[in-house]
Amino acid sequence: MNGALPPLIGSPAPTVDPGGRELESACHPLDRMLRSDRLPHIWCPGCGIGPVMNAYAQAVLRSATPEDKHVCVSGIGCTGRVAGYMNLDSYHSTHGRAIPFATGLKLANPELKVTVFSGDGDLFAIGGNHFIHAARRNMDLTVVCINNFNYAMTGGQSGPTTPVGAITTTSPTGKVDPPFNLPYLAASVGATFVARWTSLHCRQLEDAIHKALERKGFSFVEVISPCPVGFGQRNSLGEGLDEMEYYREEAQLDPKAALEFLTLSMAKNEVFRVGNFVDLDKPSFTEMMKSPARGKPKGTVKA
Repeated sequence: MNGALPPLIGSPAPTVDPGGRELESACHPLDRMLRSDRLPHIWCPGCGIGPVMNAYAQAVLRSATPEDKHVCVSGIGCTGRVAGYMNLDSYHSTHGRAIPFATGLKLANPELKVTVFSGDGDLFAIGGNHFIHAARRNMDLTVVCINNFNYAMTGGQSGPTTPVGAITTTSPTGKVDPPFNLPYLAASVGATFVARWTSLHCRQLEDAIHKALERKGFSFVEVISPCPVGFGQRNSLGEGLDEMEYYREEAQLDPKAALEFLTLSMAKNEVFRVGNFVDLDKPSFTEMMKSPARGKPKGTVKA
């Protein structure tokens, strides 16, 4: 490339040096990965979704799969807007249905590298049944869940990952029912790669998403992320940077942690574990579909 800059999306105004000579327009290495016509984004100040989208874009560039073979599918919610900002083939599906939509894409064209990018409510409330069965089948999908502990786009309601005691618009005196432990859930139903990082751990998160993209079968990455407007201000977590500081102080790298103990409380001075917890090699759904033994009965079935 001889130092050539990557192509830009759109045409920024040229700059001129003091001598009147036109200079080459400056650009960022990820410019070609973003739909500049849709920027600036809608996310609130302090939101952690942007750094996660950056990590995904970097992982796509590192992937062995060409960019034109990557597809991003999302559901509804703040995180669901990622699909619209990525300069990839992308689909903004209906609430809770990102995984079945992505499954259809993968089965129709197995050459595609399909990633589902959505939030905790979309993936594990209305979409929870789709998640467990896609993992059980070991569908060739990568699922990235940005967990901000509430339904941020629709008013800050309690969701399936909201910690016990947390204040939300639908639990004004504190949530009483326990949350899902997402890494434990994903591992227990068959995921081949399971990780948890935060939106502060940019390098580790990029590496985890890259590993998830390269791993055949169903891979899952949970990303703990600030929602200062919808969740943080109600639970004395401060601004987005304050919550990032909390991640820096309390997140402990422990890839060998017992998964059943990974439930989050978000309480001050309580360590929580991050890392790549599961990395397995087993036949994916598309591989099993191609197997010559598929459909052959084992033994005799009596009426």
